[in-house]
Amino acid sequence: MLTLALLNDLYGIESWDYYNTDPYRYVRANLAVSRLLGFRKFYMTWALYAFTCEPLGQKTMYPDRFPAGADPDETLINKANWHELGTPDFTTNVPAVIDAIMRVTQEPTGVAPTLQISTPYSLAADINGQEPLLADVVNDPETVNALLDHLGDAVLAPWMDHFFEQFPDGWTELSDASGSPFFIGPENCQNMSIRSIRHMLRDKLYADRVFDNNYRGDFVTEVQKKVRASRPRGAVVAEDAPGGKSKLLKLTDAKVSVNPIFIMRLESDKVDISFYEEQVIQRNMPLTVGIGSPEIDRNSIEDLAATKAETAEKTRGYVAAIKRVCETVNLPEDNHVGQSWPSHIYFEDINGQSQFELVENILNEIRKCAPFVRRV
Repeated sequence: MLTLALLNDLYGIESWDYYNTDPYRYVRANLAVSRLLGFRKFYMTWALYAFTCEPLGQKTMYPDRFPAGADPDETLINKANWHELGTPDFTTNVPAVIDAIMRVTQEPTGVAPTLQISTPYSLAADINGQEPLLADVVNDPETVNALLDHLGDAVLAPWMDHFFEQFPDGWTELSDASGSPFFIGPENCQNMSIRSIRHMLRDKLYADRVFDNNYRGDFVTEVQKKVRASRPRGAVVAEDAPGGKSKLLKLTDAKVSVNPIFIMRLESDKVDISFYEEQVIQRNMPLTVGIGSPEIDRNSIEDLAATKAETAEKTRGYVAAIKRVCETVNLPEDNHVGQSWPSHIYFEDINGQSQFELVENILNEIRKCAPFVRRV
């Protein structure tokens, strides 16, 4: 997002051209911006939600200086025709653009490519519409699960087949913000979103090279549902629920089932970092912590000095937790650290509205950390 805004301001390059016309410009500009921000590790991405549904025929919006997105007013499918959706051609248009970006990224970095696409639930939300899909989640869950299985079998699994044929050493990172506990509840997240991922990966030889790490809103496991006339059916209210910790553990188990490589705590999870630290140590896994865009948004800052002090303290807590994990867990020497996935501290989103002094502040706190001592 930040690179697009910069290229638009400096050269008048607009969204469609930015993504679709020159993979070398796209890759080099993004790598350069990462370096200018002070990042030691790159992460190549694109408008993955829009790019997953556009090859199916979904109308996509390309604003001048903002990322592409599915047009919510012109959805591609409905309950009457979703079963007619077939497998697209992955050698042309958007899939070819993504392939080119991955190949070009590999040239200067040498890192195995990572395909980034939606999961079945988020894809369904983009081409069916968020609200109609949510209504069916409540009233017709069997049809929703059938739709998700069809999207996995007819679209996403064939796309991954195509990818791994070209890049046998590659990885696929799935994203499923729409299927998160925050939006559809923890039980539906497990029984629909996560279940559909496991379904489409069944019998796939590359299943251990596919992961989803962006489910958000873990805190909803600690609230309970109440049906009231003044609220939509199944609305979540912020009241303590019996067994909240056990529900959170159950959700964590489900999330690990589709990402056994690392555990991530996102800003919108709102659960204390100590829970994730405990879980990764118990499971012998790495810990990643996301810095959310609201945490570095310049428009929400009233007192920059106070915000910088608060951000520094929070970052020190994250770094201390990660350091304890690194010194406790027993992992292979490499542990995929050369891959371009989110590292231990991960900026979820940096854009033109970010406060870059806070970004610098966070990076400085990270670099102050003493080297960890690996357990023998």
